[in-house]
Amino acid sequence: MKFAKYAALVVCMVPVVNCGQSPLLEKLGGPATKAEAVRYLYPEQVVVAAGKTTDVALHFRIADGMHINSHTPKYDFLIPTALSFPASSGVALDAANYPTGTEFVLPADPSTKLNVYSGEFTINARITAEPGNHLVQAKLRYQACDQTQCMPPKTINVAMDIVAR
Repeated sequence: MKFAKYAALVVCMVPVVNCGQSPLLEKLGGPATKAEAVRYLYPEQVVVAAGKTTDVALHFRIADGMHINSHTPKYDFLIPTALSFPASSGVALDAANYPTGTEFVLPADPSTKLNVYSGEFTINARITAEPGNHLVQAKLRYQACDQTQCMPPKTINVAMDIVAR
C-alpha cells in the first residue's frame, strides 16, 4: 500500500518536473528560474527613418535573486553582457550604450566585488536600417548568477520588427 502512495506522488510530479515552467519550481529556484534569468521586454516594433542612425531603447528584466555581469565586468575571466545584430538582417548595430553596473559583493568572499546588472536594465542601441520591414533576431549574451553560483553563459533572442521608411 505504501508503494502505491509513493508511485502516485511520483506520477503526479512528472508533468511539473518536465514542464520547466512550474510556479512551484520557480519558487524553489529550480530550472525555470535559472533557464529564464533574463527576459527581453520591449519594444517589439520600431519605426525608423531608412538610412538614418536611430537610438532604440531595449528593455530587459532579470529574474529575482539573480544578477548578470555588466558589459564591463571587473575581472577578465567573467563573461560580459553583449548585444549583437546579425549582419544579414538589413539593420546594423552602430553602437550599444550599456548601463553602468552596480557593485555586488560575494557573500562568501566580501573582498570580491563584481559589477553587475539586476532587476530591470536598458541598452540604448544605435541602429541604421535599410528601407523596408526587417524581422530582426538580435542576440543578448550574458552570464547569470545567484548568491552562490553562476550558470553557463547563455544567448537569448531579442526579436524586433524594424520598419524603415
